Amino acid sequence: MKKIQYLFIAVIIALSALASKKAFDSNLFEVTKNIEIFTKLFKELNTYYVDELDPNKIMKTGIDAMLESLDPYTNYISENQIERYRYMTEGKYDGIGSKAEKIDGEITLIEIFKNMAADKAGLKVGDVIKHVEGKPTEGLSVGEVNDLLRGVPGTSITLGIQSLGAAHVEEVTLNRGTVNVPNVTFSGMVSENVGYISLSTFTQNASKNVAQALNQLKTSNPEMNGVILDLRNNGGGLLTEAIGICNIFIDKGEEVVTTKGKIKDWDREYKTHHPPMDAEIPLAIIINDRSASASEIVAGVVQDLDRGVLVGQRSFGKGLVQNTRDVGYNSKVKLTTAKYYIPSGRCIQSVEYENGEPRDIPDDQRAVFKTQNGRPVLDGGGVTPDVRIEDYSKNDFLSAISRQYIIFKFVNEHYNGIDSIGVLDEWNFDDFESFIKYYNTLDFEYTTKSEKELKDLIELISEENRFPEIEHEIEAIKQMIALEKADDFEENKHVLQDMIEREVAARYFYQKGKIQVRLDNDEEISTAISILNDAEKYSSILNGVD
Repeated sequence: MKKIQYLFIAVIIALSALASKKAFDSNLFEVTKNIEIFTKLFKELNTYYVDELDPNKIMKTGIDAMLESLDPYTNYISENQIERYRYMTEGKYDGIGSKAEKIDGEITLIEIFKNMAADKAGLKVGDVIKHVEGKPTEGLSVGEVNDLLRGVPGTSITLGIQSLGAAHVEEVTLNRGTVNVPNVTFSGMVSENVGYISLSTFTQNASKNVAQALNQLKTSNPEMNGVILDLRNNGGGLLTEAIGICNIFIDKGEEVVTTKGKIKDWDREYKTHHPPMDAEIPLAIIINDRSASASEIVAGVVQDLDRGVLVGQRSFGKGLVQNTRDVGYNSKVKLTTAKYYIPSGRCIQSVEYENGEPRDIPDDQRAVFKTQNGRPVLDGGGVTPDVRIEDYSKNDFLSAISRQYIIFKFVNEHYNGIDSIGVLDEWNFDDFESFIKYYNTLDFEYTTKSEKELKDLIELISEENRFPEIEHEIEAIKQMIALEKADDFEENKHVLQDMIEREVAARYFYQKGKIQVRLDNDEEISTAISILNDAEKYSSILNGVD
């Protein structure tokens, strides 16, 4: 009987293997067939299409379209994009040390890095790059211009620069260098006994630099009894650095994150490997809707282990693992291979996307997990902070102000030709009347969410031939919206003032100055300080006590 059972089992295994082989062979045939079709199609286009084609450009378009059908994070990295990839992982690249955006159709410098080539050459925020090595930038994307700017350190590059207020274009020659962008952008005391560390990205040595910043704060301030780690707008980076930062505050041997994907041999469990620097100091982490990936791992682990309090807005919702694979000719593909799971067992990955952005998932549609102390936490759609703070900068009015670069253009005009604003700690913007006058000269228009929804409603009822029935009600709603919009400027004056001060500080004191100005008027930071200074409140949050 046993022999029959063994024989039966062997037959089942053999049939399963055969079925798997057939499925594999079938899949392999489909891959081979479609590659052959694609190759022939590409050749036909290249040979017979009416206009000349750029093989590199058309191939990259095809690859990008294929990858975009998967998720926003699976990308092809061509040879000329390797420097961008290097920046994302190492926090450095070879170039001139600036950031640009396309403003009114012009490639405009929006940030200059201190002591880098652009800074040494005297380039300023607001300058427009008209050409690179004689090649006009008109019609080029910011990425394409950045590719032209980057190159081997020590090599020269000539730019056509139109400075603020200048009628002519001046040629400026710079020597490229290695641009090191610090991941710890600021650290210092934000109150008598609360320290603050701002981390912008999880590039190499991020954990080491956070540890050094914390050590310096503790050494210089023996009475420090709390620390804030600011991860707002931090899009993530290296998993190893996220684990290292967790290890600063969490005991050795704690499970931090596991990864699970299609290839089971690649599944991993990551634990802290070293004794913590400080497992006791009260900790607050600030996050927002641009805190993603490694930022969400650190925030989620701290929350799951009840090691600290999270303050701010729900995070982005990127719980996917990417790995890069070489695909030849110094190019790579960055592809999603697994998902992250943090100690409670939850995954923070958003399951729905719209235009490359995660869609908001209502709390009642998210699974409930428990922290170490038994507090309920939710999966999917990011990490929800323990203390939520409304982000006032996300309202329709301020979003339009930012999109249309109103503050940027005002500062360009108002501070053009002013060499110094003095000591930053003693300065504040005290000429708001000048901004009001500038604002009143603009043809500034924006559409609120209410207006968009009303427009959709009007289209719907017009299709149903019901508009005449409720025309008066529609007009009343329009008037109400107009009245509310008229109050937007006055209601947001304090935020506009803060935005102006940050923009000005960045011009004269670089990124560090921008952050320093923000510290004085930041609701998330003041809330975190208040919690860290109230031991009872801090404890009640971590223990789930209302």
